[in-house]
Amino acid sequence: MLTIDVFTSGYKPIVADGHDAPTWPASTSTLIAGERDAVLVDALITAAEAGRLVEWIRSKDRNLTHVYVTHGHADHFLGLSVVQRAFPAVTAVALPEVVPYAQEQVAPGYLAYWESLFPGQLPSGPPVVPVPLDGDVILLEGAEIRPVAVGQSDTHPSSVVHVPGAEAVVGGDVAYDGIHMWLAQTDRAARRRWLAAIDTVEALRARRIVTGHRDPGAPDEDAARILAFSRGYLTAFDEALTGAPDAAALIAAMDAAYPGLGNPYTLSASALGQF
Repeated sequence: MLTIDVFTSGYKPIVADGHDAPTWPASTSTLIAGERDAVLVDALITAAEAGRLVEWIRSKDRNLTHVYVTHGHADHFLGLSVVQRAFPAVTAVALPEVVPYAQEQVAPGYLAYWESLFPGQLPSGPPVVPVPLDGDVILLEGAEIRPVAVGQSDTHPSSVVHVPGAEAVVGGDVAYDGIHMWLAQTDRAARRRWLAAIDTVEALRARRIVTGHRDPGAPDEDAARILAFSRGYLTAFDEALTGAPDAAALIAAMDAAYPGLGNPYTLSASALGQF
């Protein structure tokens, strides 16, 4: 029987001009474990949090065989170099269509952007990029871990990880939980495709969803609740955008509809990206 444990990074201060005390959204890495071996999903971004992640994995006393990267955003995989130094035999993989986008994120221009957000905090040395997954599944002690291409999330292409034996999905950035959704790089058409991706996840009939970004105080991992929140947020954002003359009005409308959500910087960046 497989177990699923989740490491949550917490919110991280970033440098972003024009924003009040901005933070990066709390992020997760998920360990899917059997009796002896384990597979990690996503590997965070800063050296410090990746180091804490490594110690957490060691505490589980499992042989780490793979790290699966759900999509090409660097905040989900720049920590790979730290993980691979600790577990040299591990293989980092992603869907073949995701790999070119991950490679793009470690080009000098993109790395400079990430360094500007997290000055002096990225892992040292050459970044590690996942290689294409060979086949459709990752076998963990005979049990299938199934990457599922879903197309759009806060970037395209994206995937989730279906663990049928545990009735669970590790969702990357397709669903969010208790935290503002990153919409800065989406338009209305992309958000319609994102809603279709949520439908794809729902069709997997999981009871449990681990989201790539979630508030540390999220009450549970109930799939129905999380998918409903994510679908509702995307719909509400487009409705608010229709009547908003500027980013400030859009932010105000979303704050009124979703008071108290984590990481206000995300909403600010998302709103500014629409105007």
